Amino acid sequence: MIFAIITTHLLGLDAGIEEADDPGLPPQHRLRKLVGAVLENYRGADNQHKVQLNAASALSDEQKAEITGIKRRIVRRFSTVLDQINPDLNTKERPLLMPVSMSLFGMMNWVQMWFRDGGRISREGYADVATTLILEGIKSVR
Repeated sequence: MIFAIITTHLLGLDAGIEEADDPGLPPQHRLRKLVGAVLENYRGADNQHKVQLNAASALSDEQKAEITGIKRRIVRRFSTVLDQINPDLNTKERPLLMPVSMSLFGMMNWVQMWFRDGGRISREGYADVATTLILEGIKSVR
């Protein structure tokens, strides 16, 4: 059951991201659409997040590997766009693409800890904030 909850959630998230992804957009706009898709897919998914965080250790190695594959596919979509925005993040001397990608996921994944629909900021507003923080901060990462 734990595996089904986590994979259903992640596959739905992956599908939502794939649907929102438009390689024809400028990378900055593409990133914003991807962030918005994640935040929208997280709507009502607090319990699935809790299961993923607290119960995944009970899964078999094979199940964990399948979940990891889905997560990597999701992260890769974002890291591809971030690499287009700042190719200097992906150098052999200082490989920062993955830390920057995971920092963005940190902002998105923990939003359920404080975000409330009808609060001071909308999901769309927070998608703008998170995207802006990454886009502006990415310029300074060396």
